[in-house]
Amino acid sequence: MNIAVLLSGGVDSSVALCKLQEAGHQITAFYLKIWLEDELSFLGSCPWEEDLLFARAVCAQRNVPLEVVSFQQVYWQRVVSYTIEQVRAGRTPNPDMLCNQQVKFGAFLDQYGEQFDRVATGHYACVKHQTVGAHLFSTPDLVKDQTYFLAYLSQQQLAKAIFPLCDMTKEQVRTAAQEFQLPNKDRKDSQGICFLGKIKFSDFIRAHVGEQEGPLVEFESGAVVGMHKGFWFFTLGQRQGIGLSGGPWYVVAKDPKANKVFISRSYYDLYKNRESFFVDGLNWFTQGPRDGEILEVKLRHGPHRYRAQVLFEDSGVLRVVLLDGSDQGIAPGQFAVFYRENECLGGGSIQERLV
Repeated sequence: MNIAVLLSGGVDSSVALCKLQEAGHQITAFYLKIWLEDELSFLGSCPWEEDLLFARAVCAQRNVPLEVVSFQQVYWQRVVSYTIEQVRAGRTPNPDMLCNQQVKFGAFLDQYGEQFDRVATGHYACVKHQTVGAHLFSTPDLVKDQTYFLAYLSQQQLAKAIFPLCDMTKEQVRTAAQEFQLPNKDRKDSQGICFLGKIKFSDFIRAHVGEQEGPLVEFESGAVVGMHKGFWFFTLGQRQGIGLSGGPWYVVAKDPKANKVFISRSYYDLYKNRESFFVDGLNWFTQGPRDGEILEVKLRHGPHRYRAQVLFEDSGVLRVVLLDGSDQGIAPGQFAVFYRENECLGGGSIQERLV
């Protein structure tokens, strides 16, 4: 097949490229430049320069052509602006999920999709093409599994995708990078949001949303125990960066209208738990779940899933009832992603109405 490989400069996408090349496919590599130089240059050096250096080195070693494609404006319009808007509203967005939907498998496919049979990335995920459409499955490495970040792809986008690391663990990928003698074989994994590089998310938010002093309120007593610089710097469950002694303190609630952040020393008290919540903006790869079906749900990236029953309301909104536990960190704007055994069915955005 003729395959476009989206190369980040990291180990995962580089091993994905090598596996496809070894399998005999015709490969063209693309580096998607999304770093917002004008908007973020004052926060530090551009991380894409090092990424692109490694991407070029890998392609030179493997004799694969590399094209650099600028998607900075697209990324700003479709991902970053949305992120800022959601943070201002007190919600917890996931820019990486939107990047996959709107840029890697959105704008890129719009521009180059007809030239290639498949588009490959270094995601830890599996796609299987069946008579009723493409299906997304988890990988053996449940800690690294990235199906959560792919749950908002359309059926058309998923059908065009190929994930060469499908059957590999992170340890196996590292071993393969050594065997291929890749120039970036010892490079550490990237952390954080893709367009920020090493820049802290709080610094980015401060630059674009600003600061506004407000009270830190003890949840149980209602007493003001300190001040903060804006509710948008906090998310439910946060422990670090609160800036108070006598802790540990946890963020347990926010009031965006009053710019209040509620904190508690007893984050895990039962009465702070959430056992049900509502999800809208639903996206299913093929046919969605049955009303009342028992599935598994992820509320954030990571290996943990809850058993849950899904109940459709007349409005089409999905009520999710956790059956084997509860969660203190359910926040509006988070994505809930649903699984039937190892198959990822899709997901949606958690509503303000949590119970």
